[in-house]
Amino acid sequence: MALYALTLHELKNALRQKQVSSEEITRSVLERVAQVEDKVQGYITLLEEEAIRQAKAVDNKIAAGEKLSDIAGIPMVLKDNICTEDILTTCASKMLYNFKPPYNATVAAKLAKQDAVLLGKANMDEFAMGSSTENSYFKKTKNPYDITLVPGGSSGGSAAVVAADEAVYALGSDTGGSIRQPAAFCGVVGMKPTYGAVSRYGLVAFASSLDQIGPFTKDVADCALVLNAICGYDKMDSTSANIVYPDYTKALTDNIKGLKIGVPKEYIGEGISESVKNAVLKSLETFKSLGAEYEEFSLPLNDYALSAYYLISSAEASSNLARYDGVKYGYKAEKFNDLLDLYMQTRSEGFGTEVKRRIMLGTYALSSGYYDAYYKKAQQVRTLIKQSFDKAFEKYDVIITPTTPTTAFKLDEKSSDPLEMYLADICTVSVNIAGLPALVMPCGLDDGGLPIGLQIIGKGFDEQMILRTAYSFEQHTAHNKNRPNL
Repeated sequence: MALYALTLHELKNALRQKQVSSEEITRSVLERVAQVEDKVQGYITLLEEEAIRQAKAVDNKIAAGEKLSDIAGIPMVLKDNICTEDILTTCASKMLYNFKPPYNATVAAKLAKQDAVLLGKANMDEFAMGSSTENSYFKKTKNPYDITLVPGGSSGGSAAVVAADEAVYALGSDTGGSIRQPAAFCGVVGMKPTYGAVSRYGLVAFASSLDQIGPFTKDVADCALVLNAICGYDKMDSTSANIVYPDYTKALTDNIKGLKIGVPKEYIGEGISESVKNAVLKSLETFKSLGAEYEEFSLPLNDYALSAYYLISSAEASSNLARYDGVKYGYKAEKFNDLLDLYMQTRSEGFGTEVKRRIMLGTYALSSGYYDAYYKKAQQVRTLIKQSFDKAFEKYDVIITPTTPTTAFKLDEKSSDPLEMYLADICTVSVNIAGLPALVMPCGLDDGGLPIGLQIIGKGFDEQMILRTAYSFEQHTAHNKNRPNL
């Protein structure tokens, strides 16, 4: 098997045993990028020379007998809203087309310190607003399983490059499902950690109370390794949780006897396609055969989650995106009459349609006379949703649901109808509203050979339980072995 097709833990072991060098691994992945990137369109910025230089530096450390981290020398990718010092960070927007941050995001600094090899920055929906990666200013990323389909969004570039073996793993950000939905569409593992478990310092903000950085990997063991590398307290992030973080690889035990699984009936009812529903139900039977128990229960407030999410996220986006005014950095309109006109022209020309739509919605929800009716009410619903999950977790160890109502849809199929696009997030937004961790992994293929994602939701800061559940499922199925035929 080609080096680019191996998992992180397989490459880590080969590197330690000196069966292969970091440079060989990196060149293998770059050759793969050269083969398939024209089809996938997953990268915004590719750093070939820099990646080779980083790989050679790791090989020198190995030759000198230095101790390495688990991720040292392995090529990876960052979503293009994670700041990288002196490397373009565009958020896939015309507004930041030339922006090179003067500092690294905490996760980027952590990975660099652990000698990860950065291949480049992945395409995304502009400012992380979208569910299809069609809202990028630069290009539309394609699904590696079928290049006429979307890869999901907003972290579609990150998911696609991992699925296509153009990177060993990647980081994305998840505001309402932006890691989990693309992971489901592209047939890889994607995890949204608990809010506060991974520093958001240097993540360009969309909705600050919802955003969370997390990994895309080829299997569950790789996910645990990347979580070890990126989780932890950061004094630069006021929402970072100052707790003791475990070694997540210790959760990878194939034993879920007695595990109690809750299945919200609202997630497997109307609107969920038969192929997705059947794959999830079949997966539940697999868990049962491994000694777990599952039962249906009700999360009735889920009906309000999507409305609450789009009000909260748009309101926070309206506030966060106010800084892009043509004065400080990024795009600036060439023709304007005065300062106010500069602001108006810059924002009109620099932002795409979806970003403008959400700024307008958020500004309206925060405006005088409407704040109590919309934004405040959405925050009250948020509290009730969090409480309903807390109550469910008094009885269940994990909650299992579909990730998306359908498998990947056609390019341009939903772009003319934003409401239909928003409905694609129906199974994922509640997790962000409640600040909970959730992992998505492949659990089958539909009749067209497209991946179906299983979502495993856990209690706050109980990523270990999620990983144990997912790892056991993976050990007794072969869904993670499916690969696109590019």
